[in-house]
Amino acid sequence: MNRREFLLAAAGAAAASTLSFSGRLFAAPANTPRFLLVFLRGGYDCNNLLVPTGSDFYYDSRPTLAIAKPDANNPDSAVALDANWGLNPVVRDSLYPLWQKKQLAFIPFAGTNDLSRSHFETQDHIERGQPVGVNGNFRSGFLARLSGLLTGVPAIAFTDNLPLSFQGAARDIPNIALKADPKAHFNERQAAILAGMYKGTSLAQASADGLALPQSISRDLRDEMVAASRGAPSAHNFAAETRRIATLMRDQYRLGFVDVGGWDTHVNQGSTKGGLANNLKNLGEGLAAYADALGDAWNDTTVVVLSEFGRTFRENGDHGTDHGHGTVHWVLGGKVAGGQIAGEQMAVTQANLFQNRDYPILNDYRDVLGGMFARLWGLNQSQLQTVFPQARPRDLRLV
Repeated sequence: MNRREFLLAAAGAAAASTLSFSGRLFAAPANTPRFLLVFLRGGYDCNNLLVPTGSDFYYDSRPTLAIAKPDANNPDSAVALDANWGLNPVVRDSLYPLWQKKQLAFIPFAGTNDLSRSHFETQDHIERGQPVGVNGNFRSGFLARLSGLLTGVPAIAFTDNLPLSFQGAARDIPNIALKADPKAHFNERQAAILAGMYKGTSLAQASADGLALPQSISRDLRDEMVAASRGAPSAHNFAAETRRIATLMRDQYRLGFVDVGGWDTHVNQGSTKGGLANNLKNLGEGLAAYADALGDAWNDTTVVVLSEFGRTFRENGDHGTDHGHGTVHWVLGGKVAGGQIAGEQMAVTQANLFQNRDYPILNDYRDVLGGMFARLWGLNQSQLQTVFPQARPRDLRLV
């Protein structure tokens, strides 16, 4: 391109960088709590991840989707966790070792009391963190409010655009998408031209920071990925992304958000093979890679995996599942009190289904996260009400 075209394109890119990376770069203190929220967009089918193997109703309800009861002679059977629950075998090599080390817990019958069963409405409701039926601020996310209460806890979203969870913050929250090759968009000469465009203006420092972050990430992550691989081929998709996330969460940031799509499984969902199984395998490998890449910092890390809702308990006529209600949350970390199915529970029977179709909500996500945040950062009741208005924080003692 000619100089004029380059400057026009560069100006737009610099503006985008300014919006995304306007905060100063700095390293957070070592050994402070790290928290990463992983949002599964699309409503994942929790019943084929955490399998209610002790429920005959599960097997009656899913003639083609059910995962077999644990059987040492059947590699496609569930991996037993206890007498009532098992894991989809596609995560045998990724999540199950974390369970065995007591670094992974599951919270079934979890979620929000929002009943819209709309992906967009429920996702927005969860990210806002406000009670059902209260209009509140539609551009205020609970992670933004949490960030505003914390000192020395730099936050970041690993997304193309700033998610609602982080919108409305008192200070700028950077966001960066790491799904593609983390290569800087401009070389040093081009970056110098861009910096010169803003020299002497109020945007000078912000544009400099915006240009510096991708350059730093590009260099550091390439070195990190080569060293960590030890000659082995890199993991695909989410696993590659989480290793990049780990670099930043280990060295600079302490509060993070990432979302993963593709969980809407109305047709041909599959059980141990198919679209859902592939997503679960990919997700499990990514989380295991994240733990590995963090090294010792994994001991100061908590990861929560959640989705806007679960799926219908029964499979539909297209061998899939439809929009549901209750779901299963995951809690991972080096010092998580794992190896347990946590929170309030009930028998998995037809009589206990919500509206004769879904898991009921026994563990409200706002209450559970509120209790967790209190333990991680010592927040008092007034502060917790700022993050989750009208919530009743519950300490499940997982962190």
